Amino acid sequence: MGVILKAENISKQYRLGLVGTGTISHDLNRWWAGIRGKDDPYLKVGSVNDRSTKSDSDYVWALQDINFEVQQGEVLGIIGKNGAGKSTLLKILSRVTIPTTGDIKTKGRIASLLEVGTGFHPELTGRENIYLNGAILGMRKAEIKAKEQEIIEFSGCERYVDTPVKRYSSGMRVRLAFAVAAFLEPDILVIDEVLAVGDAEFQKKAIGKMQDISKGDGRTVLFVSHNMAAVKSLCTRAIVLEHGTSVFEGGTEEAVNYYLNNKTSKPLVFEDFDKNFGICKIEFLNSKNERIENALVGQEVRLKVSYRNPDLRNLSLSIAFYNEYDEFLFACRSDVIDKTYADKEGVAILSVEKWPVSKGVYSYNTSVHEANMVLENMKEIGQIVIEQGDFYGFGKLPASGKKGFYTNYQWL
Repeated sequence: MGVILKAENISKQYRLGLVGTGTISHDLNRWWAGIRGKDDPYLKVGSVNDRSTKSDSDYVWALQDINFEVQQGEVLGIIGKNGAGKSTLLKILSRVTIPTTGDIKTKGRIASLLEVGTGFHPELTGRENIYLNGAILGMRKAEIKAKEQEIIEFSGCERYVDTPVKRYSSGMRVRLAFAVAAFLEPDILVIDEVLAVGDAEFQKKAIGKMQDISKGDGRTVLFVSHNMAAVKSLCTRAIVLEHGTSVFEGGTEEAVNYYLNNKTSKPLVFEDFDKNFGICKIEFLNSKNERIENALVGQEVRLKVSYRNPDLRNLSLSIAFYNEYDEFLFACRSDVIDKTYADKEGVAILSVEKWPVSKGVYSYNTSVHEANMVLENMKEIGQIVIEQGDFYGFGKLPASGKKGFYTNYQWL
């Protein structure tokens, strides 16, 4: 189908602190340098965009040397931690801001949903904003009118469509904004975290509509989200950003795994090989026995436990998980399922076949027992980060922000 968007050496630099407006001579010199293909004469050497480190520089690179191409009809996911540069990149692609260096080449119209209510005039009604956004996209009134009823019905705002947008809730605004962006038939649809606001019903409709846009209509979608289940369900390819640079580009599954397994967190590997008794090492693994630091809801999580037992006692091992408020969630004790360990030293593997608790950061305690006697008890020795996943395997997303357990069930 051909390349519809190409980013070449995109970088964006910001100045920290109080910023002056500059002078017209600076602007003219920058313009003249650009005309001649020269670098910005006022460009400063800046530090990388890493919020965990300090720098003496007054300039920071929000993006550095980003290169990629997007094919027509492709759904490209852009993932990364907060501050990685995702929203900055989308603003550049949407022409909201310009890059410090580099160039964007696109074909066709671009519609963007970058923040709740972006592009809406608060004093205008929902209906008036539909026509305003259509006009900005270069559509004729008759073209907009042909889509008007579909937009209103999809948004679920029929009752309020003639009310000023400033009186809408954030959920209503994002529903209407998404409907406007999706139904006015742009060639490229740019979506930034739209699923973070809506409820479960809206999330399902939004993902379905984006799939229709790409597969049925052959249009292109750029999608930013922290919801890895949505990224895996929707995107055909993904880019991982870290500190303003692109660190991975490839298939969605591989990109999500790269992102999850390279996020920094409190170390999950506990080691104390000087111990003569008890648990001396714990590692978190996936179903392929590869070490991980993060996992998805519904994914198999394994804990590899190395222990020492010089007196050859008949030991049972237990691992208990707690939420961020130090509230107990669940425990896995080996003797409950009739499994004990009597070797002088060895390895035990706990397999949680489908991680059952919603997205969050969870700590764990370990203990060693003989019969009903506790021989060792260690608290808060590590954490695991869980991202949203598709527990049931049907591509359905849970209600946004809901906390709780998942369980397998059937309706008969």
